[in-house]
Formats: sequence, C-alpha cells, structure tokens
Amino acid sequence: MEKQGNIRIASENMMPIIKKWLYSEKDIFLREIVANAQDAITKHKKLVDLGEAAAEEQYRVTVTTDAKAGTLTVEDNGIGMTEEEVEKYITQIAFSGAADFVDKYEKAGGDGIIGHFGLGFYSAYMVSEDIEIYTKSYRDGATGVHWQSDGNSTYTIGDCDKETRGTKIVMHIAKDEKEFLKAEKIRELLHKYCSFMPYEIYLNPTGKDDKPVNTTFPLYLKQPKECTDEEYKSFYRETFSDFNEPLFWIHLNMEYPFRLKGILYFPKVKKQVELERGKVKLYCNQVYIADNIKEVIPEFLMLLNGVIDCPDIPLNVSRSFLQNDKQVQKIAKHITKKVADKLTELYKNDKERYETCWPDLATFVKFGCLKDEDFYKKVKDIIIYKNLAGEYHPVSSFYGEEVSEEDAKNGKEPQAVYYVSDENKQAQYIRMFRDAGLDAIYCDTYIDPHFLSYLEYKNPTRVRFLRIDADVAGALKEESEEDSELKSVFEKALDGKHVTVKTEKLKDEKVPAVVNVAEFARRLSEMHAFYGMGESPADITLVVNVANGAVQALRSAGEEAQKKAAMQIYYLALMNYRPLKPEELSDFVETNTLLLENYLKK
Repeated sequence: MEKQGNIRIASENMMPIIKKWLYSEKDIFLREIVANAQDAITKHKKLVDLGEAAAEEQYRVTVTTDAKAGTLTVEDNGIGMTEEEVEKYITQIAFSGAADFVDKYEKAGGDGIIGHFGLGFYSAYMVSEDIEIYTKSYRDGATGVHWQSDGNSTYTIGDCDKETRGTKIVMHIAKDEKEFLKAEKIRELLHKYCSFMPYEIYLNPTGKDDKPVNTTFPLYLKQPKECTDEEYKSFYRETFSDFNEPLFWIHLNMEYPFRLKGILYFPKVKKQVELERGKVKLYCNQVYIADNIKEVIPEFLMLLNGVIDCPDIPLNVSRSFLQNDKQVQKIAKHITKKVADKLTELYKNDKERYETCWPDLATFVKFGCLKDEDFYKKVKDIIIYKNLAGEYHPVSSFYGEEVSEEDAKNGKEPQAVYYVSDENKQAQYIRMFRDAGLDAIYCDTYIDPHFLSYLEYKNPTRVRFLRIDADVAGALKEESEEDSELKSVFEKALDGKHVTVKTEKLKDEKVPAVVNVAEFARRLSEMHAFYGMGESPADITLVVNVANGAVQALRSAGEEAQKKAAMQIYYLALMNYRPLKPEELSDFVETNTLLLENYLKK
C-alpha cells in the first residue's frame, strides 16, 4: 500500500532553485548518480569485509538508455535501502547518507566513499521531469521499495517486487533534454566523468562480450616501479587522445601528510608562438571533478597534461574554500616541487636528453618561473640557452661578477649579454659577432622578452640583456675618433628622418653601417604594440663604419651623389633591422636602379 508524504528540505534551498542552479553544468548529473551507485557498492563491500553481509561475485553499475520510453536508468548491486532509509536519505535534502554511514561504521573507515553533501541525487532533476527509485536493502528479509517524485516537493513511496539487492534510478528525461537519451551522448559523459571509477560500468549491455566503459584500476594507482614505459604512453594516448608521444612524465604517489596520486606528462609543443594550455584532470577517489583547477594545480602546470587524484579534496566544494584551505596549498606546493625535482634530475643525470627536450620545455619552465618564485629558485640553475656556436649553457654562466654599489655609482654596468630574437632578420649582426669572436644567446620563444626582463630583475647587479642590434658599436668598435666630415654627409642626407648619426671604426670592414636601437626604447615600443597601444617609434642610431671602402669613397663624391649613396647605405642598414616601409622601399629601388645604370655606363 502506497502512502504520501512531503519532502523535508534540510537547507534554505527550495526545489526550483535546486533543479536549476545546483550545478553550473547540467550534464554533471550523470556523474552524481553514477557516483552514488559506486558509493552504494563501496558500502556493501565494507560490510562484507566486516562480516555483516554476504560476498558478491561481481559488483557493477549498469546504465541504460531507452529513447522510446524516454528514460535513462542507472542501476547498481550495492547496499540498497530500506523504506526508512529512503525517507531519511532521499527526502531530506542535504542529509548525507555517506556521512551517516561512515559515522555508523567508523571502524570500516570512510576511504573510497565519495558523497559528502547529500545533494547529488537531486541534480538529476535538472534534466528529468520525473524520477523513480527501485531499491532493496542487503538486510535479511528486506522488501523492495519504490519511490517516485516529479520534483515538486511531494513524493510517493511504497513496496515493489524488486528481487535483487541494490538500487535502480529511473530518470524520465524532460522533453527539452532528449540528448540525454542518446547512447553516444551518455558514453561521452561516462568517459568524461566516470573513466576511473572503482567498479565496472556498463552501457546498454546485451549479455554478449560486454565491456565496461571505465578502467577500475587506472595506472596512477599503481606503484611507479610497477609501471612500464609503454603503459605510461598507452595511458597518455587513451586519456588525452594525443598520439604524439610525451617527452617524459612524473608519477606522483604520496600518502603523508596528505594523499595524492597522479601522473603529469610533458607534451611536445605544437606551436612555439603561443602558450598552449594542457589539461590536468582533477579527481577525488577516482571521480572526475574538473579540468585545470588552479587552486589545486599551479597555473603554469596547466601547460602540461595529467591526472591528479586527491581523496582529501571534497567532490563538491567552492573555489573560495580551495583558495583558503591550507591542505590544498600544501598539495599545490608539493606538485610544484616534484616537477622541479624531476627537471633537475633529468638535467644532472641525462643532460643530452634534457637538451633535446629543451625546445619543448623552455616555454613551460620560463612561464613557471614568471608565475611562481619558488619554482624559479628550484630551477634557475638548469635554465639553458643556446649560444652562437649551437651549444647549450646555463643562462647564469653568461652573467658577470656582481657590480658593487660603489662601482655602480662610478658608472660601471653589469655584464652585457647579447641575444638573438630572430635569426633571419639579425643574420648580419650574427655574422659580425662571429667574425669578431663574440658570443650571444638565442632567445626565440614567445615568452623570452618577458623572461629576460625577469632575469634582470632577479639579478640586477650581474646582468643586463641587449638584443644583438642594440649596441653593435659598443660591442664591435675599435678605438677611433669621430669623423665629423662623414657624420655631416649622413646628417644632411637623413635630415628629417629623426635618425642620430654616429661614426665608428668597426672590426668588420665589409659592413658600411648598422642600425642601433636602445634596448629600453625598443622594449617599450614592443610592449605598447603587445597591449594594443600602437607601436611607439623608437629612436634609431645609424652607426657609420668609417673602415668601409664605400663610406670612405663618399669623401670625393659630389654633393648629390653623396646624398643618394648615404641614403642607400642607410636603407641597407635599415633592412637588417626591419622591413622597409612602402615609401622607403620605393626610394631604395629607384636610387638603386639609377646607381646600377650609372655603373653600367662606365
């Protein structure tokens, strides 16, 4: 005989609010219902371990879609419920059955029990217009119980003829949520939320060669020494659908002072020009919580791919709680330390492999240093750069001795380290440096401009970085006095161009002139462009090489010839710094054609 009762809301939330706003993503209801089924099995298994229930041959959760009936069903062979327990755990919203069970069976422990808040079941109303529960307790002599409610604060409850132990949740899917009746959609959600749940999950089983949709004992639960390289690679491919082999990985396995398991993979970088976001999946007792939760996983580690399982983090919890929880902060610091330790170990024990991986690691490591000072302190000695000879060296090996405060007052500057940001555009400068026996480092990743500034900030008395075209005169000049005659020739030719002219004797006689732009001014200009403020014009200095034959020939040329030749020399120097503007290119081609014509007439 059925009876009627009222749902007792043990919180301030009302049913309409729960149905609409309980979760930000409605498809998470499937995770909640399947997680409840997994909990029911875990509870029964613990009772078996305590000798209070008969053993089960195979625990399983079955998910069934029925488009014709308009239902989605989740069934388990777990602990089941009596009528009293249904009324207690289902009709009192926010009364946690899992918490009550752990309190009652303290000696069994709460490990593996997922639910904490008692709200998960009601998430199904976000997509359902009516829900039925068929359940039977494990207790001897228990009868089946049927519960039904359309979510409008009333329910019916009574006996049913369910023969087997466990619970079956039948969700009558709402008319505008029919996508949740499609097997492929449900399979997608099971893969997203339930891939690693501890008991087998079957979708629309037929009884013939059925295979579970989940892996009940994922690789990260194993001891690292039990895992092979091929298993790590296979787990990576299956979890992230990335068929590029990862560079290497870190297996996290910790029990004290907090529980933490997982695997972090260092993927190959697909594009050097941008910071690619990876996917670090966070789990609680093998139940998916979310991707890339920065409160638990430091932001820079989100460039990696990985799986992290933290049983001590509640399944449903606010981000503000995570931000302020000291345990969570310890977990984040531990993960950062393990990553830094792995990189340091690789550098010390297999430097050749480290250097091979560095082009893929560089952006990640530099971004990590910018975002986390503790990480920088741990890896600062293994940050490497390639020099003009193609050899990798720690960037700190290029630093000079520390400049004292007294020396700084007397005008002494920290060691200048020259760098190349574009090998093609700066080819002439690179050749001049090589010919002069000078060195520079290659800084060609998207993040380098910011990172070099950071290194200067961290080492203000030991290093200053100058792009290879910032002070060629200072690096390559020989002692000489200024040539006022040639300087005047170029100043007249460049009148109105806002160009400063200097004359120097450079070590390379083949180069008539080079363009210098002060490092600070150029960085400021680039920063303006980066933030969409427009590229502010940087002051250009034309360094005229008085050791060059063409420059010396200007002395005996007529005024008009001097002007045209000086402009051509300026354009040639400018082309090694930046592309010519349309009007500059037009002028260059016109004059070049005239010079060629005059040369051929001789």
